[in-house]
Amino acid sequence: MTDELLIEKFLKGQTDAFNTLVWRWEKPLYNFILRYLGDSDKAKDVLQNTFIRAYKSLPKLKDRSRFATWIYQIALNQCHDCWKASQSGHLNLSELDNDDPDKKYERLTLIDSAHGPEKSAHNNDLAEYLRRALMLIPEEQRVVIIMKEYHGLKFTEIEAILQVPINTVKSRLYYGLSAMQKIFKQWGLDREDLRYEV
Repeated sequence: MTDELLIEKFLKGQTDAFNTLVWRWEKPLYNFILRYLGDSDKAKDVLQNTFIRAYKSLPKLKDRSRFATWIYQIALNQCHDCWKASQSGHLNLSELDNDDPDKKYERLTLIDSAHGPEKSAHNNDLAEYLRRALMLIPEEQRVVIIMKEYHGLKFTEIEAILQVPINTVKSRLYYGLSAMQKIFKQWGLDREDLRYEV
């Protein structure tokens, strides 16, 4: 059953239809929010707030075929509010210290775990490095990378969600990925270490 039919049923009083929408969208939205905020507890709260807002506002949605874009916009706004409330802004890349012994240890752990039965640990390390790098880049770049690279959204879909020109979306993606490359370089990591193309 399509989102549009579920919305129609919900608007006719069948509240179970909204539960089906929640079930359908809960995982992708949670993953988006988690990558945006980098905190699972906050992500759960923001996800709940997103669905509460959607529940209250669904009767106002004129174009039901745009539900996916609309729900991502709500999640994005909730993330933005949460981020502003909890952060004073992103860290400056120049503040990263290449000589930090903890970072050198982490690099050794990442490289060593790339072999043998500890491949799973390597993947966990990789995910943590990517998460940390995402948290260091500007918010507007981070959200585009998450939507494009993690959720596979098309540029036109991101353009609709963010309500910015498509060239701006592409520019933010380019600068965000470039910033992440710089972060990895400052951490002493290269593509071979990361097994990740940025």
